[in-house]
Amino acid sequence: MQETEKEKLRRALNHEEGPIPLDLGSTAVTGIHVSVLAELRRHFGLGDDPVKVFDPYQMLGLPEEDILAVLRADVMGVSSPFTMFGFENKNWKEWKTPWGQVVLVGGDFQVDETDEGIFIYPEGDRNVQPSGKMPLNGYFFDAIIRQQPLDMTNLRVEDNLEEFGPISDHVLASMKEQVERIRKTRRGLIVNVGGTAFGDIAIVPAPFMKEPKGVRDIAGWYMLTAARQDFVHAIFFRQLEIALKNLERIYEILGDEIDVVNLCGTDFGTQSSTFCSPKTFMNLWYPYYKAMNDWVHAHTQWKTFKHSCGAVAGFLPLFIEAGFDVINPVQCSAKGMDAQTIKDAYGDRLVFWGGGVDTQHILPFGTPEQVREQVLRRCEIFSKNGGYVFNTIHNIQARTPKDNLLAMFETLHEFNGNHQ
Repeated sequence: MQETEKEKLRRALNHEEGPIPLDLGSTAVTGIHVSVLAELRRHFGLGDDPVKVFDPYQMLGLPEEDILAVLRADVMGVSSPFTMFGFENKNWKEWKTPWGQVVLVGGDFQVDETDEGIFIYPEGDRNVQPSGKMPLNGYFFDAIIRQQPLDMTNLRVEDNLEEFGPISDHVLASMKEQVERIRKTRRGLIVNVGGTAFGDIAIVPAPFMKEPKGVRDIAGWYMLTAARQDFVHAIFFRQLEIALKNLERIYEILGDEIDVVNLCGTDFGTQSSTFCSPKTFMNLWYPYYKAMNDWVHAHTQWKTFKHSCGAVAGFLPLFIEAGFDVINPVQCSAKGMDAQTIKDAYGDRLVFWGGGVDTQHILPFGTPEQVREQVLRRCEIFSKNGGYVFNTIHNIQARTPKDNLLAMFETLHEFNGNHQ
C-alpha cells in the first residue's frame, strides 16, 4: 500500500530513507512569490484567476489544492489568519501590483501609491503612519521604522511585549478549521504559531501594530543584545511565559494531528559569519529555546522547526543542544555551509528542510541544466538515511524563470521515482 503524504513526511522526520517529501508554501520562509505562482498555474492549465497573497510583507502566493496536487507537495501549513501588517486574510479583493499583476489581497489591505513608492497601513488604518513600503520597481514590502522617542535610561519591558499575548479564540478556531480541511488531503502539517521567535528582526519593527512603543529600530535592537542583556532577558522571560501557555492551548485544540511546529524565524547568520558569538547565543537565546523545545517534546509528538539564514554551521550543534529537530533554510552558499559537510556532521540529529537549490544564483540566473545538477546533488546528499524535506533555500523569488522551476520539480520527482 502506497504511503500517504503525511506518512512520507513523518518518515523523513524520523530519519528513515525513502522518497523525499516536498514543501511548497507551508510557511512564510518556504513560500513562492505570487507572480511566479501565477505563472506556474498558467503553465499547468489551472486558469488565470488572480492568486491570493497570504503574506503581503513578502508578497507570497497561496498555493491552492490544485497546484499542490500537480506538483505533488506533501506538506501544508496552519497559521494565524492575520498578516504581518495586522489585517486578516478575508473578504478578498483585487489589487494591481506595480509589475502589472492582478492579485487578491485581504479586504483591509490599504495602500497609498505615490511617486516615492507604495505605502501600506497597519490593520488597514489610514489614521496612523504606514508601516511598510514597496519601491515602485520592487516586488515586496520593507518595514518602516516608526520608533518613538526613547529614554534609554528608563526602558520599559512592557513596551516590547505589546505584540505578545494570549492566543485568541478566533485564531484557534481558524487553525482548527485549517487542520480539518488539510486532514482530508492526507498531507503533513506544520503549524506556524507566532510569538515564539525571540528577537526576530522581522518582528522587532512591529509592522502589524498601529503605534508600537519600545525599541523598534533594528540597529538599536542589536545594540541592546550587546549592551543591555538584562533588559533583553526580561523581555524574553515574559515572552516565554506567554509562549508556553499559547503552545498548551494550541495543543489542546490541534493535538498530534500536527507533525511540526515552526517555533522560530530569528536569523543568526550573514553570508560569511554570525550576528553574535556562540557564548552570547548560549547566554541570551539558548535558555528560552530550550524551555520551549522541552515543553513540546514532553507534551506532544511534534518536531520543532528552527529557521536561520546564513553561515550558521557553528551554531548547528547549539541548535541541537537547545532541542530543535529541524533546521531551515539550509543556506549552502553561505560560508561553512557545504551540504556534504553539514549532513555528515549533523544529519543523524537534524532534519534539513530546504537547501534543495540556491535561490540567490542558480535558480534565478542559472540554466535548467545547472538547476538539475544542483538539485540532483543535493537530493543525493541530504536524503541519505532520511532526515530531509525538499524546499528551496528560502522563498522562491519574483522573476525566477519558469523553466528553471520546472527543472527543479522534475528532477526531484525523477529522483524519488528512482528511490522508491
